[in-house]
Amino acid sequence: MVSLSNFVRGLPKAELHLHIEGSLEPEQMFAFARRNGVALPFASVEALKAAYDFGNLQDFLDLYYQGADVLRTEADFRDLALAYFRRVAADGARHVELFFDPQTHTDRGIPFAVVADGLLAGMAEAERELGVSSALILCFLRHLDEDAAFATLRQAEPYLDRIIGVGLDSSELGHPPAKFARVFAAARERGLKLVAHAGEEGPPEYVHEALDLLQVDRIDHGNRSLEDPALVARLARKGMTLTVCPLSNLKLCVVGDLADHPLKRMLQLGLKATINSDDPAYFGGYLAENWIRTASAVGLTREDLVTLAKNSFTGSFLPPAEIAQHLAAIDAYVAAQPAIG
Repeated sequence: MVSLSNFVRGLPKAELHLHIEGSLEPEQMFAFARRNGVALPFASVEALKAAYDFGNLQDFLDLYYQGADVLRTEADFRDLALAYFRRVAADGARHVELFFDPQTHTDRGIPFAVVADGLLAGMAEAERELGVSSALILCFLRHLDEDAAFATLRQAEPYLDRIIGVGLDSSELGHPPAKFARVFAAARERGLKLVAHAGEEGPPEYVHEALDLLQVDRIDHGNRSLEDPALVARLARKGMTLTVCPLSNLKLCVVGDLADHPLKRMLQLGLKATINSDDPAYFGGYLAENWIRTASAVGLTREDLVTLAKNSFTGSFLPPAEIAQHLAAIDAYVAAQPAIG
């Protein structure tokens, strides 16, 4: 028999919900601060880690934006990306579609090009060295207005051949998807894929809006969809991918106990769920840790794990031929593995 941990780490998988700024580890934050002469309001790495006691999404975001201030140069963004890719490659990831928040950086005077060029360099190096492919998704900050999102989309114009899609993140409550309908339509006209955070802290109505008004290709989180049986049926019928983040949900008190996480129920209801790490430096676990801890907590079977792995590729924005290759790799891996014990 093979252990759950070894089976999961060897299982080919994709990560579809990862904020690259959220992979900034405390040690990295201090290293970048020293590199760039940035003063941090924490005396030590330990003091910073002690601040990672979030009661809700906004508590986390306040620290997240503060931490991002140490990122100043192309080298910072390249190094941040490479550190993440080395961790996720060890977790069995073959492909990543990573979010970045340009407004977090441009609003403090960092040029869009510095952010994008640094991340793209790290992504290219990761593919060469680690064999992990990746794509970049530009996220609009929903606590800012739509005019700011349009300005960001204009800044991104020179990079749209290297950005696969746009997303919507940051503070959900009070900032419904409807607020960004026009900028999402503009992104769609430019041929970009569309995703949006909806139904994490926000109500099921936000998921409806993401589907109806933004016309998204994928829902990020989507947990609260389960409160609306008609919405569940709609998501299942459409085969809409949900990028679920269990340890994030636990850390931000979306669920009180990992054993109560709805992931198993999502699969039972026919929803196309995936497992992702969201902001792993802040939430206590990268990709494999999310898989392993959730599998143990909610009783995921070997078949569930294979379904989740396949969902991660069929829910990706990879070309069909590449998806087929990854699915074949999953089948080959599973056929060679003994039972989990």
